[in-house]
Amino acid sequence: MTFTGRAAIVVTVLSLGGCANLERHNPNAVSQGDDDAYCQTHGGPQGAAAYTACRKNRDVAATRSDRMERSHRDLAERMLNGQ
Repeated sequence: MTFTGRAAIVVTVLSLGGCANLERHNPNAVSQGDDDAYCQTHGGPQGAAAYTACRKNRDVAATRSDRMERSHRDLAERMLNGQ
């Protein structure tokens, strides 16, 4: 195999690895279904006060997590840019 062929394979593998990493950090894609199932299991049927409180608590936790992840991303970007 030539150097060009190996380089093409390496670029392809790295590109696909980046896509897999982005999908892993997309909490909104999976969160809604998981939250509903979790809260129905632990809080009762939809419309119950415990279910509503469970969904609210999970929403607040997800918002905090998103905010923390964003601040870490910003910090890493500032560090890479030398600011």
